[in-house]
Amino acid sequence: MKRVGHIRAFAALASIASTTAIVHALVVDPWIWSLLRAITGFCLVGLYMVIESWLNVLAPNQHRGRVLAAYMAVTLVALALGQFLILAGDVKGFVPFALVSILLSLALVPIAMTRVEQPKAVEAPRLSLRHLYEISPLGVYGALASGLLNSAFYSMGAVFGQRIGLSEAEIAAFMSATIIGGAALQWPIGHFSDRHDRRVVLVVVCLFAAALATAAFLVVPRFHSALAVIGFLYGGLVFTVYGLSIAHVNDYLKPAEVLEATSGLLLLHGIGASVGPAAAGALMDALGPGSLLVYFTLILVMLGALGLYRMRIRPSPVPSEHCEFVAMASSSRAALEMDPRGDAEPELRLG
Repeated sequence: MKRVGHIRAFAALASIASTTAIVHALVVDPWIWSLLRAITGFCLVGLYMVIESWLNVLAPNQHRGRVLAAYMAVTLVALALGQFLILAGDVKGFVPFALVSILLSLALVPIAMTRVEQPKAVEAPRLSLRHLYEISPLGVYGALASGLLNSAFYSMGAVFGQRIGLSEAEIAAFMSATIIGGAALQWPIGHFSDRHDRRVVLVVVCLFAAALATAAFLVVPRFHSALAVIGFLYGGLVFTVYGLSIAHVNDYLKPAEVLEATSGLLLLHGIGASVGPAAAGALMDALGPGSLLVYFTLILVMLGALGLYRMRIRPSPVPSEHCEFVAMASSSRAALEMDPRGDAEPELRLG
């Protein structure tokens, strides 16, 4: 973006992503697909960066919270609707890949035709994860765990549904219900955490989500119809882990420190997201589709146990001193700059 600007960067990344979508249908090979997935992931992160940088420039400080919430809502709704693309044609055929390519190409139109001035490039901060760990070990592990959990769901959720015998419509309903649950319960849980010990809320969220994953493991093989309901509740809980972790860390920070500390948590989330699909996929190959639910349960129980341990050795900030919960996107650092809890010009340099 620094060299060519946001519009050209968006156009190039969207074109590459559109091309890789078509290549999936032309070359069916696991190693080639792994490479294509990596290229697509790189392009999507870049596209999110362009969009979020633009929103950051356009949104005035007093409206950034609402802009970020609207951005999150639109993103989650689009993700939920996107699950139904598998119903557009044979999933083993050319049509689904062509539709993805068409949608990516159409995304170029509003960007290419805009008259709005391009934003300035976002400078990458220097970060020390050790410093971030010293601020809040629970926040660090919470961000990492959210990456492990969410990436495994997005990449292996449909595979899980297919292997337990769900129809394509049932798979789409399950995936969409889980994502919609995440959108629906973000604010209620977040605002509840503003008035109580945030660690207690995080622990309860983790343990209840672990219980739901366990229930799905026991019930779903016999009662497929229960999966969408369980998915809605599970998504509503698990998708708040990232925002709760960030809010918990921010409770111990000054406003000028928020952006760069949150950038470190985004990095940790990305590390978890890069490991999650491979780890969950390996478990499913070795132990069967139900091991995905065991994977979710183990991570959630460990994070909940860490929260209980941290509650014993460190006092919580007074709820009246909590920063306000903000539903956070985990796509790029540019979205973090819209966080109304931080200063426009951060002063902290972690590392």
